[in-house]
Amino acid sequence: MAESFAFEIAGKVLEKLGSAAYERISLAWGVREEFEKLKQTLAAIRAVVLDAEQQQARSLELSLWLQRFKDACYHVEDLIDEFEIQALRRLVLKRGSTGRKVRHFFSGSNPLAFRFRMGYKIKKANEMLNEISAEKAKFHLTEKHETNVIHRERETYSFVKTSSVIGRDEAKQHLLNFLKNPTDGEDIPVLPTVGIGGIGKTTLAQLVFNEESVKSHFELRIWVCVTEDFDIKQLMIKIIKSATGMNCKDMNKEELHKVLQDCLNGKRFFMVLDDVWNEDKKKWSELKDLLCGGAQGSRIIVTTRSRKVATITGTIPPYDLEHLSYENCLSLFLKLAFKEGEEKQHDNLVRIGEGIVQKCKGVALAVKTLGSLLCSTRVQHDWELVRDSQLWKLKQEENDILPALKLSYDHLPWYLKQCFAFCSVFPKDFEFNHLYLVSLWMANGFLQSPYENEDPEDIGNRYIQELLSRSFFQKVEDEIFFSTLKMHDLVHDLALSVAQNEVNSCNHYSTGNVRHLWFDLSKQDASQLPNNLGCLQSLFLLDEEDKADSDSLIAEVISRSKHLRVLDLSNCSFEQLPNNIRYLKQLRNLNVAYNGNIKRLPNSICNLQSLRTLGLDGCRGIEELPKDIRYLISLRELTVTTKQTRLQENGISCLTSLRRLILCECENLEKLFEDIQNLTALRELYIYECHNLVSLPQGLKYLPALENLSILNCEKLDLTMEELELEREEDGSLRKLFIGGVPKLESVPQWIIIGSTKTLQQLFISNLENVLTLPTWFQHLTSLQSLEILNCPKLLVLPEGMQQLTALKRLNIEGCPKLSKRCIEETGEDWPKIAHVPDFSCDEIDDE
Repeated sequence: MAESFAFEIAGKVLEKLGSAAYERISLAWGVREEFEKLKQTLAAIRAVVLDAEQQQARSLELSLWLQRFKDACYHVEDLIDEFEIQALRRLVLKRGSTGRKVRHFFSGSNPLAFRFRMGYKIKKANEMLNEISAEKAKFHLTEKHETNVIHRERETYSFVKTSSVIGRDEAKQHLLNFLKNPTDGEDIPVLPTVGIGGIGKTTLAQLVFNEESVKSHFELRIWVCVTEDFDIKQLMIKIIKSATGMNCKDMNKEELHKVLQDCLNGKRFFMVLDDVWNEDKKKWSELKDLLCGGAQGSRIIVTTRSRKVATITGTIPPYDLEHLSYENCLSLFLKLAFKEGEEKQHDNLVRIGEGIVQKCKGVALAVKTLGSLLCSTRVQHDWELVRDSQLWKLKQEENDILPALKLSYDHLPWYLKQCFAFCSVFPKDFEFNHLYLVSLWMANGFLQSPYENEDPEDIGNRYIQELLSRSFFQKVEDEIFFSTLKMHDLVHDLALSVAQNEVNSCNHYSTGNVRHLWFDLSKQDASQLPNNLGCLQSLFLLDEEDKADSDSLIAEVISRSKHLRVLDLSNCSFEQLPNNIRYLKQLRNLNVAYNGNIKRLPNSICNLQSLRTLGLDGCRGIEELPKDIRYLISLRELTVTTKQTRLQENGISCLTSLRRLILCECENLEKLFEDIQNLTALRELYIYECHNLVSLPQGLKYLPALENLSILNCEKLDLTMEELELEREEDGSLRKLFIGGVPKLESVPQWIIIGSTKTLQQLFISNLENVLTLPTWFQHLTSLQSLEILNCPKLLVLPEGMQQLTALKRLNIEGCPKLSKRCIEETGEDWPKIAHVPDFSCDEIDDE
């Protein structure tokens, strides 16, 4: 099931070569003609790659040809990265052209030598691609585009043996209530049922479809397994066939419409649209309009893996199908693995089966797959092999769990496939912050956009939402500024199965060129590191138990991994980064978080002009930041923990590409740099646990792009500041504001949100023990959608004019007993101010 990703990687390289930035670079270096040849050859080969990927399982020679093409694409990507790095170095030299120090810092950047060297490399790359292109003829490949690739379709039917369904009584009752409860309006009610592949959505729909009370309640029951392309004509044919038995495949649309209307006319019908993938709202509206001839009380149930489909189709909130309980999974497994009563004779196998069921994590189809796999053997070793093996390594039939999940993967657009597969580098049950994942995708160049100026952070957030919508990720926690996500174990198995030639996670080693590696020194010896690290792009090296000589190991790994884009050394305990880190010229993400031993970073990291993310959070021993940090001109995200009392001027404030700045646990920090207003691209500023911080710089009022601001647990901070003049009232951009743990604060300061009254959407106020009132200007926050007020015990009353906040959808009040009492529904004095808020909650107040 392994994927080659050649199509995705070639697309990424072509996107780069075709961008305006690389057009300028190729002109500047006089290599436009050579770049154009690369583009043409790459595009010609990529056109047949989809066909090659579909056929490679039948031909080892074709599989090796695809691998060569993929490696060539990576080589071209490295090559064009060199031009970008050179352009960045020239920009630094230009900015610091008056100083010898800058020129010395970047010595070795001879433009003539660079042009000669790169000309030779491009020539060799073209020769390599020409050879690969010439070989493709012998495979007789056909040009295919992503839109015309045919995926394996899953066909379902309405029958189910009800006695074989376990643990779905509550879900069944929910759907029955939907079918029978009366509703107002002419629109046909539609209930989407959502969940990952194999969880039992179709089985639940079958169960309800065959319920005797449903048969008697509806005059017509219709079951349609929806095809991938959601072809309206084909759906009409299927609906008529299910309702009447008529075969109308030779009719045109007009004739089909008449037959369909006659079929539904005045009848109360129940329709199941099973396995819907269509995300085109126009197509859905067209189909629903064709179904309007039924009687009052008609109902539709849609099953889908996509939350976006659920949003498009549903007239009521979707039903999220829960995982089966462990007890129900075990009952189902024993029923499939043994004949009735036989399990009593095999206590040893039942104990092993309990471990096997735990692997399934509540997904019914996984239980069925493994139970059916073992029904023909009573050999203990066979059962232990299944228990101890990765699911993706076990033999799978067409309708088993991994092929079922693979359908979801096949439906992903090409730009999401590599992003999803990359996540297999994390161990199972690993929880990750969505901001962290986006930074890793960005470092590896996975983020593609049709828009020239779209920020990669926004692209990444969109990708996260798409994968969440399609049930590839699960949301563990949803905070105001970030979400914590994880992958279901079976989805992780799917990711491993498609990424096995690209990613090594823990002990899952492949024999190819490893691109992304997670290596935990507490579980593996350093000698087990793969020999071939020359192609490595991402390395996650963990040593929480301090088992290895981290300093020398890191130096060795860096010397063997010249193409690293991501180096994550969080929770390692080395004392210093090696100086040879300066040679990782493609490094874009460096994370050394939660290292208690490191005191400073080598100034040589400032030679990394491609660096976009630098994580120093939790490094409590860091005494100062590198003195030449201003040369990190690509840096977009900086997280800092430092012993400094004041951040140096002419340092961070020179990082004009910075989008996110996080200052956390800076125990001695008293002041920020005054010229913070120079960070004109800064979108997010988070200040946490800076207990000695006394004030914020005036320039904070003048950050034009700032969207998210969080100030949390800064006990000495005084937020009073000279108010802005009102002519700046409309030029703010703040969308989310979180203020908490600032005891000196008596009211939310107006200077923070002035200019953003029409943009602020979320406001979170917490642990402000001395706040007595909220300001009257609250009524001007016309875009405010969510307001949370927590643990402000002295807060007595909501401000006047709250009823004017018509955009407010959610209000939560906790730990504010006096205010909560005034907000009691119907009877509270402040209730009229918030009666319009649809989602309101507050502490329960005991009657006195």
